[in-house]
Order: sequence, then C-alpha cells, then structure tokens
Amino acid sequence: MAPMALKLHSLVINAPPQAGSPFLFRRSPHRRFLLRAASSSSTTQSLKINSVPTKPVEGQKTGTSGLRKKVKVFQEGNYLANWIQALFNSLPEEDYKGGLLVLGGDGRYFNKEAAQIIIKIAAGNGVGKILVGRDGIMSTPAVSAVIRKRKANGGFIMSASHNPGGPNYDWGIKFNYSSGQPAPESITDQIYGNTLAISEIKMAEIPDIDLSSVGVKNYGNFSVEVVDPVSDYLELMENVFDFQLIKDLLSRPDFRFIFDAMHAVTGAYAKPIFVDCLGASPSCILNGVPLEDFGHGHPDPNLTYAKELVDIMYGNNAPDLGAASDGDGDRNMILGNSFFITPSDSVAIIAANSQLTIPYFHSGPKGLARSMPTSGALDRVAEKLNLPFFEVPTGWKFFGNLMDDGKLSICGEESFGTGSDHIREKDGIWAVLAWLSIIAHKNKDKKIGEKLVSVADVAKEHWSIYGRNFFSRYDYEECESDKANQMVEYLRDIISKSKTGDDYGCYTLQFADDFAYTDPVDGSVASKQGLRFVFTDGSRIIFRLSGTGSAGATVRLYIEQFEPDVSKHDLDAQVALKPLIDLALSISKLKDFTGRDAPTVIT
Repeated sequence: MAPMALKLHSLVINAPPQAGSPFLFRRSPHRRFLLRAASSSSTTQSLKINSVPTKPVEGQKTGTSGLRKKVKVFQEGNYLANWIQALFNSLPEEDYKGGLLVLGGDGRYFNKEAAQIIIKIAAGNGVGKILVGRDGIMSTPAVSAVIRKRKANGGFIMSASHNPGGPNYDWGIKFNYSSGQPAPESITDQIYGNTLAISEIKMAEIPDIDLSSVGVKNYGNFSVEVVDPVSDYLELMENVFDFQLIKDLLSRPDFRFIFDAMHAVTGAYAKPIFVDCLGASPSCILNGVPLEDFGHGHPDPNLTYAKELVDIMYGNNAPDLGAASDGDGDRNMILGNSFFITPSDSVAIIAANSQLTIPYFHSGPKGLARSMPTSGALDRVAEKLNLPFFEVPTGWKFFGNLMDDGKLSICGEESFGTGSDHIREKDGIWAVLAWLSIIAHKNKDKKIGEKLVSVADVAKEHWSIYGRNFFSRYDYEECESDKANQMVEYLRDIISKSKTGDDYGCYTLQFADDFAYTDPVDGSVASKQGLRFVFTDGSRIIFRLSGTGSAGATVRLYIEQFEPDVSKHDLDAQVALKPLIDLALSISKLKDFTGRDAPTVIT
C-alpha cells in the first residue's frame, strides 16, 4: 500500500517569468505547469509541478525535537506532506529556492517512503538539490556535520530518536537550519500556524529515487545526490580527535572495548570508525546492523533498555569500557567494568579533561553549558576552570545560539546527550571517542601488564577534586495527559505560595520556581521549562513533562544532592538520594495523580 493517496489538481501561475530567471513557465494541456530549466546541457529535461489540494489536519504542533507520532498517523492522507509543505511555506524563499538541503534518517520503518515524499515536495517548491544518505540513512550528528561542511541551506532528519520503531510504533521529522542546529521556536511556531491554514501541496512529478546506490540524478534544474552517510562525519571526527592515541589504546591486548549500536543508525558508523580506522576487533560491535524496527528493541541507551550491554558490563570478565548510542545516534551511555557514568558526570568529566586529551580543545573550551535538569557537576568544572557557564532549558537548540556566538564549546543534558561546537547537535559517537581519548591519555605511558587507569578510576578522581553530585531521574511514561497536567498545576500552586526558609522535613527551601530562560544572544524568552524546588544545601527536586513521546505524557522527576565528603562517594545513588526521592513523591502526590506505583525507567 502506498503511504498516502494524492489527488492532483491544477496549478495556476499568473505571474510572468522575470528576465534572467532560470525557470520558464508554460501551461500544459492538463493545466499543470512545466518548469523548464535553462541549461548548458545538450539534453534539457522538464520538471512538472502538480498542485495537490489538501486540508489542515490536527495534531501537527512540534515538540522540542520535531514532530513525533505513530507511523500510522503519518501514513494517513496528507499528514506528512502537509507538514513538509507547511515548513516551506514558513521559510523565506532565499532559504531554500535553488538551494541545497540534506536528508537523512535513522533507518526506522517508513523512512524510505517518507524520503520520496520529502524529495518530491522539495523539488516542487524550487529546491535546487537534495543530498540524501544511502538507503535514507544518516545519523542526526552526521546531518548537522554535512550541512555545515557542504554549506547547505538546512536539512531534514527522519527520526523519532530513542523511541521504538516499526509499523505500530513511532516516526518523526524535524528540520535543521544552515548552522546545522534544530530550527528555532520562531520557525516551528510558524510551521504549526501554516498547518492550520494549508490548502495545497506543491509536488514535482518525478520517479522514486533509487536510494540504494551512490550517485546523482538530474531532473531539469533539480538534482538528487545519494551519498555515503559516513565519510563527511568520519573526516570531522579525525580532525577533532587524536585517532592514533585511541588506536594505540584499542590495540592493547590488556584493554577491551564494546559498543552497542542497538540495531540503530550508528551501526552504519561503528565498523568504519571503530574497526576500520581505529583498529578495534569486529567483535567489539554489538547489534551493529541497522534494522527498521531496531530488532524489536527500544533504542534508548540507558540502564533499562540497553540491558544486553549492561549485563555484559556488570558480568564476569567484563570489558574495560562499554558504550551505546540511540536510534538516531545523538545520545550515548558510558559504562566501565561494573560502573555506570551518569550523563551529568560524563559531560563534566569530558570538559575537565578536554584540553589535555582532545586536540580540538588544545586552547581550552570557550564555555560550558547544561540543561536545567542536568546536575550541577558541570557548574563546578566551569567555576574551577574560570569558564563562562550557562544553564538552559531542555532542548539542544538552546545551545546553538551560544555556540554560534562563540560563547560555548562543551555542553550536555542528563538525558544521555553530550556534545560540543564541532556540530550543532548532541553526538553519541563523539562522546564515546571523547571517553576513549581520556582513557587512552591516562594510560599512554602504561606498559603491558601494569594496572590500567579504569573508567571508575577516572570518575572517582574527578569526584575527589570537584565533589560528587548524586543524581537520578525517574521516568513515568505514557501517563494520562490530563492527570499529569493536573499534577503540574497542583505543583505550580504550591510554588506560588512558597517562600525562602520553608521547611521540607530535614531540607530548607532556598527557592521554588517555574524555570524561565532569556537567551543572552537574541533575547528570546522560554518560559515554563520545569518546576524546581532548590534547597539551601544545593539539593534539587525538579518536575517536567516531556514532549518527546508520541502518546500520552511522560512525567520526569529529577533528584540531585551534592556530597563533598570523599568517604561517602561510593554510596549507591538510590541510597544516597532516598530521603529526597521520598520527599519529591510526597510533595507532588505523584501516585495519587498518575496512579503509578513505580517509574518506568530509573536513571
């Protein structure tokens, strides 16, 4: 079955062609129009543009990471086509007319069919060229890298990130701008507005593109180039990191590494990078073949969904370093032998070691930033290194302005996202290479047989210098939206009545608020970004509703407590945080509102 049925109606263009225009319009017998490109080629082709009548459909407002719904929703009528056309209706013509756009995705179900729709609508709206990854595959970090290297006008990313894939699961789409960063809210708001008023879709009448082989197809003034999805990204990684340093580590007989691609997009990158370039054994790659349904798995690299890797790393004779990445390759998880590195600690440790271990930062990072719910571990690194520091809302787009303004080098989110200004997306493989660089540097002078500095050693050394921020996140997935929103309003009422000095058991309130952020670059304001209870000892309780799912609401509860006492650093996080967790559940009446006895995922 075709993913959508498009009825063709006439397109009437009354404006005469301008002098010197590459497009010459004439009426066809079927009341469609031919855009004939003026070309020096001896064989000039025509591009038919059809006007497809359509009507607005509900539910096309984008979240922090684009538009995500069930596959079957995107397959209904003109659902996807409406959103793509609304995007072109929202952009200034100079941002795409005759320009270059990149198209990639995570390999999930419906990507190949969606790619054909996107390509035809792009051609219908006057885009000059689409550059698409072979088989429609290109990781989110790679799309950002390719946009920047090729100086493209922007790019489409077909992904629902870490959400499950398959006919009964999730699909998603988002647009990144010319800097490689996700489109700002000013554009996504316009897209949503245009979805409410859309009446036609401009679609070029061209055959489906063979995405399986690299090459260029020309259709008049429009062309499609299918490219290797790895090469540009690999070249960038070679310029960021010392590959020989990492290669020396991976070639040691006393060091073992394992990478779980979770049958997602980084499976296409793991062998070329870790095996072919860095010399790791092919056996180090786990679940390395990208599959449309991610092997019936949930491609979210955390302690719950990356269970196979976790069992290996906490089992007998575990490797020295284990890592995983998610559906579209922008998230990561780092593990040592029976040792978990929280994402909040990971970005802090990378930042603290970056100048010594990563050539890209040989002059030191410009600044550091984290999302508001992420622990304060990075704050302490910024303070010690005397670096500018920024706390932003959840959503990678908030880091982009700071990077473009030269204020920010390294940043991260507690949701397993870590990255730097080498691109404008978080980057899973970049984080893995950063950790390999740190371990390689710590052990570069170690002889075979000497005890190696381990992942756990690196973390504990960091805590001894900066203190430990105990941190945990509880996710309650697919809660009833009405009930979740009622809980949030209940908490807002508590916050409105709170004051400094209020007692919460053994904790004293410093302040409580609904986090708002004013961008220091453009002055834009993001409000209602998370409910915070901050106590005088630095402990924090935070509540947020996530917009990254396709059904229901995900309630996220974040708990953090700073511990400077080295003798307490080996405590289990759940033990150390239990008083705060109990307090958070009591304050929010979460069980009463959601009916949930336990979280879906604990990080």
